Amino acid sequence: MASSATAKIDATVAPRAFRRKSVWQRLWNDRWCYIFALPSVVLISLFSVYPLVASWYYSLLDWSGITSDRTFIGLDNYREIIHDPYFWNAFKRSFYFMIATVPFEVGLSLLIAIILNEAALRFAGIFRTLFFIPVVTTTAIMSIVMSFVFGAFNGPVNQVLILLHIINKPVDFLGNPNTALWTMAAIGVWKWFGQPLIYWLAALQTIPPDVLDAARVDGADEWRVFRTMTVPLIMPFGLIILLIVAVGNMNVFALIQAATNGGPFFATETMELYIYRNAFGATPGSFTEPRLGYASAAGIIFGLCVMLITLGLIVARRYGNELRTPKEVEA
Repeated sequence: MASSATAKIDATVAPRAFRRKSVWQRLWNDRWCYIFALPSVVLISLFSVYPLVASWYYSLLDWSGITSDRTFIGLDNYREIIHDPYFWNAFKRSFYFMIATVPFEVGLSLLIAIILNEAALRFAGIFRTLFFIPVVTTTAIMSIVMSFVFGAFNGPVNQVLILLHIINKPVDFLGNPNTALWTMAAIGVWKWFGQPLIYWLAALQTIPPDVLDAARVDGADEWRVFRTMTVPLIMPFGLIILLIVAVGNMNVFALIQAATNGGPFFATETMELYIYRNAFGATPGSFTEPRLGYASAAGIIFGLCVMLITLGLIVARRYGNELRTPKEVEA
C-alpha cells in the first residue's frame, strides 16, 4: 500500500517539478543576455536590416535618392535592367573575377598551409604573419599602392620584367582594358590570400597527428597520406572555406574603386561599382541625376544571385556529407 501511494504522489508531483517554464519566465531569467545584446541588435537593424528591406521598396520607384519626388513604377526598373548591356557586362565581370581568384586562393593557400603546418619548419609563425598582413591592411591603401607597383611609368613590376627580358617596353597593366581586370584579380589574390590560409591551418590542426603517423608507419608516402587521410578529414572545412572565399570575392568594391574606379572603359566595372555608379553618379552617355531606385533593383538581382551561389554550395556540402556517411558506418 505504501509503495502504491508513493507512486501516486510521484506521478502528480513529477510533472509539476519538470514543467517547462513559460516564454516570459525564460526571457526574464536571461534578461541580462538580451540587454547586453541590445546595442548590437539596434545597430544591425539600422545599418543592415533596414537598408535591405528598404531596397526592395526603392527598387519599385523612379527616384534619384536626392529629391523628394518619388514615382511608383512597379517592375519597370527590372525590365530596364534586363535590356541594359552595362548591367550584363558588369555581371559577367563579377563572376570572371570570382572564377579567376577563388581557385588560386583556395588551392594555393592549402598548399602553403600544409607546408606551414609542419612542426619541424622554423619561423612558421613569422611566415603566417607575413601572409596575413595584407588581409588586415586597409583595402583602399593597398589598391593605391598596387596602382603604383603595376604602373607603366617606373613601376617595379615593369622594371623587373624588362630586366628579365620578358617584355621590351612597359605594359600599362591597369590602363589596358585587356589586362586591367586580370591584374586586379592578381592583386585580389595577394590581398586576401592569408584569410583562407588561416582557415586551412585551423582545419589541419584538427587532424590527430597519431592518425597520420600510423599511416606513415604502414608504408604510405606523403602523397598517399595527403590524398587518403588529410583530404577526407578536411573536406567539410574545405567546402565552408570555398563558400567564404567565393562570396567574399564577389565584394570587391573598395579594391577596384580605389585602383581603377571601374576603368578603363568600364573594363573593371563589377556589379558593386555598377550599382554605385547608378546610385550616386550619372548614367553613361547622359548627364541625368543619380538613380537610386534603378541601383536598388540591380543590387537586389545581384544579391539574389549571390544567395543562389551560397545555397548551391551549402547543398553540395550536405550532399557530400551524405555520400561519406555510409562509408563511415560500414567501417
